[in-house]
Amino acid sequence: MTEQGDPYENALAEGVNRTIKGDMLQNRGFISYAAAEEGVQRAIENYNQLRPHRSCAYFTAAADRP
Repeated sequence: MTEQGDPYENALAEGVNRTIKGDMLQNRGFISYAAAEEGVQRAIENYNQLRPHRSCAYFTAAADRP
C-alpha cells in the first residue's frame, strides 16, 4: 500500500485491512479463490455501509451526515 513497503506510511489503510481481516473474516475458511473474493467484497461493503465509525460521529462511512 505504500511506495517503500513501510506499513507506518499508510496507517489508515492498514487499520482498515486489520479491521476487515480481524473483525469480519476471522475464523472463516473459503472453498475457492472466488469465494474468498466474494467474502472480502462483502466485508468491505459491511465496513462502509453497516459499521459505525468513531471518526464519523458513529455514522457509517457511507451515511449522509447532517
